[in-house]
Amino acid sequence: MRTQTPARDPDAPLSAGALRLGTIDCAWRPYTRGDRAEPQVRAWLADLLPGDVPALERDIHGRPRWPDAIGAEVSWSHSGGGLLMALARGLRVGCDLEWMRPRMHGLELARRFFHPREAAWLESLPVPVRERVFVRLWCAKEAVLKAHGRGIAFGLHRLEFAERGDALALVDCDAALGRPQDWSLHAFEPAPGYLATLAWSPLPPAGGDLQ
Repeated sequence: MRTQTPARDPDAPLSAGALRLGTIDCAWRPYTRGDRAEPQVRAWLADLLPGDVPALERDIHGRPRWPDAIGAEVSWSHSGGGLLMALARGLRVGCDLEWMRPRMHGLELARRFFHPREAAWLESLPVPVRERVFVRLWCAKEAVLKAHGRGIAFGLHRLEFAERGDALALVDCDAALGRPQDWSLHAFEPAPGYLATLAWSPLPPAGGDLQ
């Protein structure tokens, strides 16, 4: 069972880092709360993509995206003193970064908004472990729902995660998200006191975007 990570000063900047998972590039940078993240994201993309970086557009749900012909998707998230960014080629991708601050009302939130089996799982855990698992679940849900494009407004209860070995796996979800087995997740700690999660799945066929 994982132990609780000590809280970190949210104003301490996150040291820069990067990783690559197949066709997904991911990086994290220091971030000042209140700043716009998109200029920093575009500067990072300029180092990865040949030529001029196309302008990002927003769909009706506010999700950043490029024209379909580019065949790549981008996602970003900021929390505390850090910014997480992801670029995926040929995949839909979502990312979430969470500063591991105490969540005193995590169980209450889970009972109201999570899948009932997730709430029951959290209730069965000791409090120090429960807080970390709550953040792991929240981070995974945000990453998938950002990749889908609707964010948490879609409904945190409409997808269920369970522990498989030492990781979370999507085991059930609303049909609008596709099949659970089509989703992959990668969770990691970019710095002490931070949790990051990447979620990705195949791009839908042209004209067949999931709703």
